Amino acid sequence: MRSEGGTPRLSSPVGRLLRTFSWQELRHHGLRHSTAVLAVLLGVALAFAVHLINASALSEFSAAVRSVNGQADLSLRAARGTLDETLYPKVAQRPEVAIANPVIEQQTQARHGKASPVALRVLGLDPLVAGPLTPLLVPRLATDVPGVDRLSLFATDSISLNAAAQRQLGVRAGDTVAVQAGLRWVTLRVVGTVSVGGGPLGVMDLAGAQDTFALHGQLSRLDVQLQGGAQPEALLKTLALPPGVIADSPEAATQRVSNVSRAYRVNLTVLALVALFTGAFLVFSILALSVAKRQQQFALLGVLGLSGRERLQLVLWESAAIGLVGSVLGLAVGTALAATALKLLAGDLGGGYFPGIAPTLQWSLGAALVYGALGVVAAIVGGLLPARAAQQLAPAQALKGLGDAPSGRAQQGFGPLLLLVGVGLTQLPAVGGLPLFAYLAVVALLVGGIACVPSAVGALLSLWPRAPLARHAALMLSVERARRMRHTATVATAGVVASLSLSVALTVMVTSFRGSVTQWLDVVLPADLYARTAKSASGADAMHLDHRFLNAIAALPGVQRATGIRVSSLSLRPDQPAVALLARPVGDGPGDDAPGRSLPLISDAIPARPGFVSIYVSEAMVDLYDARPGTTLQLPLQAGQPPVTAWVRAVWRDYARQQGAIVIGEADYQRLTGDTGLNDLALHLKPEARTADLQAAIRATAAAQGLDGALLEFAEPREIRQATLRIFDRSFAVTYWLQAVAIGIGLFGVAASFSAQVLARRKEFGLLGHLGFTRRQILGIVAGEGAALTSVGALLGLALGIAVSMVLVHVVNPQSFHWTMDLLLPWPRLAALCASVVVAGTLTALVAGRTAVGRDAVLAVKEDW
Repeated sequence: MRSEGGTPRLSSPVGRLLRTFSWQELRHHGLRHSTAVLAVLLGVALAFAVHLINASALSEFSAAVRSVNGQADLSLRAARGTLDETLYPKVAQRPEVAIANPVIEQQTQARHGKASPVALRVLGLDPLVAGPLTPLLVPRLATDVPGVDRLSLFATDSISLNAAAQRQLGVRAGDTVAVQAGLRWVTLRVVGTVSVGGGPLGVMDLAGAQDTFALHGQLSRLDVQLQGGAQPEALLKTLALPPGVIADSPEAATQRVSNVSRAYRVNLTVLALVALFTGAFLVFSILALSVAKRQQQFALLGVLGLSGRERLQLVLWESAAIGLVGSVLGLAVGTALAATALKLLAGDLGGGYFPGIAPTLQWSLGAALVYGALGVVAAIVGGLLPARAAQQLAPAQALKGLGDAPSGRAQQGFGPLLLLVGVGLTQLPAVGGLPLFAYLAVVALLVGGIACVPSAVGALLSLWPRAPLARHAALMLSVERARRMRHTATVATAGVVASLSLSVALTVMVTSFRGSVTQWLDVVLPADLYARTAKSASGADAMHLDHRFLNAIAALPGVQRATGIRVSSLSLRPDQPAVALLARPVGDGPGDDAPGRSLPLISDAIPARPGFVSIYVSEAMVDLYDARPGTTLQLPLQAGQPPVTAWVRAVWRDYARQQGAIVIGEADYQRLTGDTGLNDLALHLKPEARTADLQAAIRATAAAQGLDGALLEFAEPREIRQATLRIFDRSFAVTYWLQAVAIGIGLFGVAASFSAQVLARRKEFGLLGHLGFTRRQILGIVAGEGAALTSVGALLGLALGIAVSMVLVHVVNPQSFHWTMDLLLPWPRLAALCASVVVAGTLTALVAGRTAVGRDAVLAVKEDW
């Protein structure tokens, strides 16, 4: 019947009895355990939903990349800009090459009639070559439409759209759409459809795309399929690609995007698991209450022969049952949350990593089992201490109602040791670009801080002045009992410290980030008015401006100075995403702003080095490429030309580009690349200028040059700041919800903890009544204990939360996203959080005390006779 050590086998009668008893307890006292089940449910639901959303979005994005790249073994592209199409015949004629598919790819916008523009990805292909390689991109012509025949496939003014583009534009075969190229609309006729899924996409003939976007003689990339048995390395060695041309595989491209979003996805998952972490403390509080209410029941089982280890297993089975029910319900709720979020947030949770992707839910049994198991484990961990209390119960004393089981003094050095370990872990570097040691540091700090609760409660309450206590018996009893019964402090304040510290940490982190972004915007938006044609950086090449238009604007009345900015992508390493290259005036010409005024530098600019091009790099460049001030970088600015050696003068803070950014002087950029295009205009106005009049004048100037001025978008710094902060708040919306969940779970834990303590002291209250204490005085004692313990818990939670926030701000964010921020403490919000916890704890203790004191004092004491 028993295994070695006296532990019942799972299949033994005692083991079956324990499991049955646990389930019956959960059934008959479901209301008592519903809060614990809810805590596990929320934790599992949030974590599983975040996983499903991220996995679904990444899967959809990978499928879209594969459908566009087809069966290519590798792709050739320029590190910056476009390829010279003379490379095409050189590659296609190689015997190792089965198919060489030239591609033009542009991100622009299109509209039908007067409807609002829709973001559209346009691919230019050679239909005779692309068919075997990318069958989903071969247009199916609508030959039943008048004027559409086989030759329409090669017409320079025709386009075929996928289902998403047709739906969003509201067109069908035979209709016309206008596609934006610079500051003009190009009218194209819809002649067919393409089967590829994903976001809105259109396919044109290669020559038509080159003509539409003024890319004559240029290619975006060259997709290559090899003959059977041919190796990409051998082909590349034979080709001897010119400088500035890089080879890539579709799998590597997908992996790069996955790596960019990985830190965001992992951080969201960790934050979602915060709810499960605090849920473990709520399970602890609920089961502590349950054990306290059932002391005599456990004592009777002990007298009847149930050993201490079997009582421990009984409570652990109960906690496992709570975890199982909560996990099953959490998986169902998480699936529903994920499906809803995919419809509302398009799969990126506000992060913007998968634009244009509308993924369908990808449910995973393996992930469900993992997150369900996490919920069960969290519940079991939460039930360990109450199970130990049941195990250590003295049956004879408990039957006589002589108090709690011995708590067992914890090791005094355990908490401080964990705190030291947490501090040490913060000094370790990231692992594979993820702050794994920093996450462990946060766990060590939280657990260590909670382990220090009993000692901290005694130390803080001992500072209470003695004189007021001597004059008020009720106050003295409240403070002295809270101070001397330290083992109860862990139960009463652990949930407070856990939930409040996490909420404080998230509040400080978000506030610090938001405040740093606001300060950053003040520096990077020095002009009075900004104008652009592309809504995003991805459309910069298809919708750029030129210097002739900029010079015309600079000559307008009311314009003091007009500055153009050119934004392009630059690949420095095949295994890393492309960095942003910003060409702009930076202290290299008359009237230019000094770097310290136009860029948010985090270091002093070192002197320029003669013979080298000066550049300024973002913080991400330091982490990813070791581009520190005083070092050089090789910039492949022009395909076919040797890379340019650039001298890093300073590092600047950039919250817009996680993959890195480089600022180069406009004059140097134009001299080295010959590219005079512009993406953004920054206008400094004269004091008497009116913004509305100037916008009208700029649009009129565009019309005079044969351009469509209505395509220009204007924004003042205030509007850009508001839009940026809206995006920020949307990105951190999940964090705000997690804060609310953590606080809610913590307050439930406070209620359960005090209920357990008060119910276990019914006889004590009866004795106080016999000694002459009125009901009101007894309630005052209970409320005073609640106020004292939650106040101490709030102070400890505040201190621990600030410590954790320092890890999040100074370690997790730099290691995850490669940027730094200033630590900002929102004291009013933190004070409100602490005050709400103290008030809630005091009221909860008071309500629980009313229940216990409401019993007849004589009957309560008589139970000891």
